[in-house]
Amino acid sequence: MTRSISAALSALLATGLLLPTLAADMPGDAGLEQVETRAVDPGSPGDPARADGLELEGEGRERHAAELDLELPMDWTGPEPVDDLPLEVAVEDAVFLALQHNRSLATEQLQPAIQGTFEAVERAEFDPVIFGELSIGRDRVVQQFQELDAAAQERRTETERIQGGLRQQLPTGTSLEMSVRSDRSDRSGVDEQYAARAGVTLTQALLRGGRIDSNLASLRQAEIDTLASVYELRGFAEALVAEVEAAYWDYVLAGERVRIFSEALDVAEQQLDETRRRIQVGDRPETDEAAAQAEVALRRQGLIDARNRRESNRLGLLRLMNPPGASWETAIDTLDEPEVLDLPLGEVGEHVLLGRSLRPDINEARLRIRRGELEVVRTRDGMLPRLDFFVTLGKTGYADSFGSSWRDLDGPGYDFQAGIQAEMPLFRRAEQARSDRAGFNRDQAVQAVANMRQMVDLDVRNAWLEVERTREQVDAVAVTRRLQEEVLRAEQARFEVGQTTAIVVAQAQRDLLESRLEEIDAAASWRQAVTELHRQSGTLLLRRGIAMPGDEEVVL
Repeated sequence: MTRSISAALSALLATGLLLPTLAADMPGDAGLEQVETRAVDPGSPGDPARADGLELEGEGRERHAAELDLELPMDWTGPEPVDDLPLEVAVEDAVFLALQHNRSLATEQLQPAIQGTFEAVERAEFDPVIFGELSIGRDRVVQQFQELDAAAQERRTETERIQGGLRQQLPTGTSLEMSVRSDRSDRSGVDEQYAARAGVTLTQALLRGGRIDSNLASLRQAEIDTLASVYELRGFAEALVAEVEAAYWDYVLAGERVRIFSEALDVAEQQLDETRRRIQVGDRPETDEAAAQAEVALRRQGLIDARNRRESNRLGLLRLMNPPGASWETAIDTLDEPEVLDLPLGEVGEHVLLGRSLRPDINEARLRIRRGELEVVRTRDGMLPRLDFFVTLGKTGYADSFGSSWRDLDGPGYDFQAGIQAEMPLFRRAEQARSDRAGFNRDQAVQAVANMRQMVDLDVRNAWLEVERTREQVDAVAVTRRLQEEVLRAEQARFEVGQTTAIVVAQAQRDLLESRLEEIDAAASWRQAVTELHRQSGTLLLRRGIAMPGDEEVVL
């Protein structure tokens, strides 16, 4: 299965669509210790390499915004607008500008960095903590002994304490605390006394909280959430590239429609002039002029609509590209034509396999399954009763001065305490509900992946059918256009010898216009259909030579 997927991708990448294909290194998160990822290298077929796991202990891999930067092909430089001159762009230029300057992508690109902060918060649970305490106490008591008929006695007590230490929670469920403390007490009738203590306390969870996998579940869930946001970002980038290319071809199509309607208007006006000339010489009836004028009005109406559509498409393309230095009035000149290339698409099954492996949304859904499994582990641990073993050991020194009390730590004074603490809810209804909910959510995620896999198959197959349909439609409308040209020439020849009317000629012109519009529309639709097929199979960025995180298959 792995070899077939990699080989299929390599074969399909050879059919790249005008844009260069770059076999670049693909940066990004290698995956998790619990979730394998398989990176597919478009330039080297064969067994894909398994990425290294993400360490959960020790020095973790930090995620910065710089790691999420896109790597574009070296020959993509991007055009720069010049005052009072149109912005000349090819389709790869439009994609380049969008990936560099699109505001929506800039917003989405921050999401993995934001999600990474939750991971840092979870890691901080195992960071050491320094604590300290400084306290002063004063106590004054007046005692009256009536039985002895004695005078009232006043007793006073002064205490001072300074304490500090280090505390840390470990993934093993162990809590360590090391502390030092110094006390001073001064009581009525007793000499001032100093006490110093250095001790260590260890608490080990035996049941609840005593397993490493449950204690690290929240951290691993945060790591999965960060990785899932990377796949989500990749899916957004692929959708953006597809949208930009579709908008580019829509703008090209709109420009061609303006040109075709302009030519049709010129032809209709020439036909009107010819009709008027023939009416003047008595060769045609006056009723033919109305038909010719109606045809001119229709062509002018179509030209107005085409110009408006082109302007709307220009504004949409400008928003997607967001070129620096441009304004809403910046004109755009396209450098590519929507010509149909003779490229083999391969079998639909190959695209389906690629979609199952590389689609960012299905990989993100697989990560949700793993997250649900970790939640099951965490909530099951919460159902256990609490049973902790603890031990405290300290050395204490006493003296009449601060320094002497610390030197007396070598003396016989010490304290030792050990024991077990237990706690168990009577009904555990909340814990059981959380565990049940985690299990249901995990099962729901499994069902969601199965459903999504079916949807991927459907999306890819429909996209492949659309490519096939538009390719056949290109050939069909080309034949129709050529035949309509012949029909129009025949009707014009008959009109010149008086064997037909202007209405029939106008209808032939209208049919030719529609066939020309359908031909250019079919070519643009084919280009858009191929782009959509690549997006549905999860290979659009790879085919465009664009490297970014999330190009790895998640294997549970």
